[in-house]
Amino acid sequence: MFTNKDSFKQLFQENLISKLGKPMKEAQNEDIYKILSNMIREYVGKNWAQTNERYKENQEKQVYYFSMEFLIGRLLGNNLLNLDVLELVREGLQELGWDLEDIEEEEVDAGLGNGGLGRLAACFLDSLASLQYPGHGCGIRYKYGLFEQKIIDGNQVELPDFWLQKGNEWEVRRDDKKVEVRFWGNVEVIKKDGEFIFETRNYESVTAVPYDVPVIGYGGEHINTLRLWSAESTMDLTKLSRTHNYYNSLNYKRSVESISEFLYPDDTLYEGKLLRLKQQYFLCSAGLQSILRTFGKLGLTMDQLPTKVAIHINDTHPTLVIPELMRILIDEKEMTWEQAWEVTTRTVSYTNHTTLSEALEKWSVSMVRQLLPRIYMIIEEINTRFCGILMSEYPEQPEIIPQMSIIDGQQLKMANLAIVGSYSVNGVAALHTEILIKREMKLFYDLYPNRFNNKTNGITHRRWLLHANPALAKLISDAIGTRWIDHPQEMLGIMKYSEDSGFQDRTRAIKQHNKMKIASYVLEKQGIIIDPYSIFDVHVKRLHGYKRQLMNILHIMHLYNEMKANPSLDRIPRTFIFGAKAAPSYSLAKRVIKLIHVVADQVNRDKDVNEKLKVVFLENYSVSLAEKIIPSADVSEQISTASKEASGTGNMKFMMNGALTLGTLDGANVEMHNMIGEDNMFLFGLQSDEILHYYQYGGYVAEDVYRNDPRVREVLEQLVKPSDFCHHGHVFDDLFHSIMSTNDEYFVLKDFASYADAHLRVDLSYRNTKEWQQKSIMNIAHSGKFSSDCTITKYATEIWRLQRKQAELHAK
Repeated sequence: MFTNKDSFKQLFQENLISKLGKPMKEAQNEDIYKILSNMIREYVGKNWAQTNERYKENQEKQVYYFSMEFLIGRLLGNNLLNLDVLELVREGLQELGWDLEDIEEEEVDAGLGNGGLGRLAACFLDSLASLQYPGHGCGIRYKYGLFEQKIIDGNQVELPDFWLQKGNEWEVRRDDKKVEVRFWGNVEVIKKDGEFIFETRNYESVTAVPYDVPVIGYGGEHINTLRLWSAESTMDLTKLSRTHNYYNSLNYKRSVESISEFLYPDDTLYEGKLLRLKQQYFLCSAGLQSILRTFGKLGLTMDQLPTKVAIHINDTHPTLVIPELMRILIDEKEMTWEQAWEVTTRTVSYTNHTTLSEALEKWSVSMVRQLLPRIYMIIEEINTRFCGILMSEYPEQPEIIPQMSIIDGQQLKMANLAIVGSYSVNGVAALHTEILIKREMKLFYDLYPNRFNNKTNGITHRRWLLHANPALAKLISDAIGTRWIDHPQEMLGIMKYSEDSGFQDRTRAIKQHNKMKIASYVLEKQGIIIDPYSIFDVHVKRLHGYKRQLMNILHIMHLYNEMKANPSLDRIPRTFIFGAKAAPSYSLAKRVIKLIHVVADQVNRDKDVNEKLKVVFLENYSVSLAEKIIPSADVSEQISTASKEASGTGNMKFMMNGALTLGTLDGANVEMHNMIGEDNMFLFGLQSDEILHYYQYGGYVAEDVYRNDPRVREVLEQLVKPSDFCHHGHVFDDLFHSIMSTNDEYFVLKDFASYADAHLRVDLSYRNTKEWQQKSIMNIAHSGKFSSDCTITKYATEIWRLQRKQAELHAK
């Protein structure tokens, strides 16, 4: 590619002229981005091909990670980093008159995911490649992402996120790898030579075309693939232009392309549910056909599939992998049911991401039967055989069968199917897995105890520290060397500097620089002046009731009330920063966004308090925006209702960048607490066993807190009566009633007092600069345990049984 700055500059200018026909003086930022990204993709092509060829020649076992989301963010900076040319390119561009940060802003965040599920999948792909494991992603190439969030008069407005409008420089279309996916039709059973043959007729055919994105491992030598499938019509419309069916054909083409058009279409109506089901089967069928075609080239028999292929389903969305693999093995590879089931249940593994009943997918039996008739037949047979096992295991407990069956009345339970058809089922944090095996999935655990295990989530430290916070990464390397980049748990080495005043000063200076950058960003984007020397208290994540952004903003209202009542109140200045998208159909979540803006408007305009209190909501939260915000945070809000957050990964990113966690003992916060102790984070609230006890036995009455805590009563009445936040009254009746009429489902009021006390401890601790920096360094040092490299190593060795390429990696 290039070995030094001068060779880069020469090659870059040659590409600019040959590919765009422009001299440097006429180039725009967009031109620079396109040329640079194309140079990288072309350069890695050789190693990409060599990686795949090595897999084939050595017949290495490979894992295929099926996920409906891959929240990969921007790739330019991350790929330059992994190729170890980031600084070289930065300096070369600077000498040519360009700023790399400006060029990175030209790249649009890929609209391939929404939240933690998709970001986890992206981190896992990075770690698989960087650790030189044979592993690939399998997803859908959505034309439109979730949505682009605009805030108008404090309300969330959703606009189309047409992230592919200018193309995707990182992808390669593979027309030679396309496959056919079939929907609808009717199944005919034919007896031939004493065997039953199942043929689906009158089906609707869809072409699945793969687009491959290189996943560049750290060091640039090992390159895996993210394969994204696009749905296309099989009809040639030009041949139908003179027929009466022309417009029907156009409608068919439109319906086919809609399969890969939107990430998470609205499923409140039948048509939306049907489209989601189509998407899930489309991904599973296309991905499996591609995998089996690759496996077929090895010259092995199908019963050897589990020795060379591991298929992992990321939550229940890709669960149709199980019956689709059965279909292919039985109908196309002519295996018996018993043979196909043996292969399937040794090949597929499953990660559960939630204990929320709303997120455990269930599908209408009639919908599945009509759209996927052969698949439904297979699911029905799986269920019949499984229920037979249950009757044999529990002859005296018939009530267990409907609880565990895959088909229950008119519903198909995808989590049950995923457990029955997998050889491994894992939770994503120690507490989450404990809740699964002791409560939510206890019956399955009792039946298959060896199938369940825990794999706590992780994040790639290369993106979230090396790239997002290079000054901090350099400080760590200066202190302990660079081995931590390949062995992140060696970040523990900076513990010996936790009380070193010089090291503390440098970490504080880096944090302050990052805070000043965000202050400039907020001023530029919103015209709001925030104090870079205030505590940056950050709450950025998907907006949902259990994540309790409502509790946060109610507490801010309380702080405002306190300061208005006592202007001389001694408080460290605090800037509260929010970033979140609410699902378009989630009306209460959107009302919380409105409340945040109403409070922000009042607080930020009030001269009596705005030197000590500011509230900012950052629009259109994304991976690239997170990379700006997280390094600046002093306090990380991880305040989910205990037992509801499976793991969380935002908590890990903040910890890695030196923020202190204010949170409940939920998800991975529990493991964080076990590592660093209560003195280095700010814990509050009910614990999971207490929450689960209330859910099971009752005993909590929200109205009691409302009556007995004057702070709670005041802020809630400010939602519905004329006040600084509700000038005409009844503006936020819906939020008030969402707490009072549902008896506070997420324990916002019950945890309010404890939450307010935790904030007082933050204020007190921040006053002692040395103590705060010591806590911050403690968090950074221990964050290496949450690297996705550690997580993937456990998946690879304990679940997938992969072999890692034997080579010295990248430590210098």
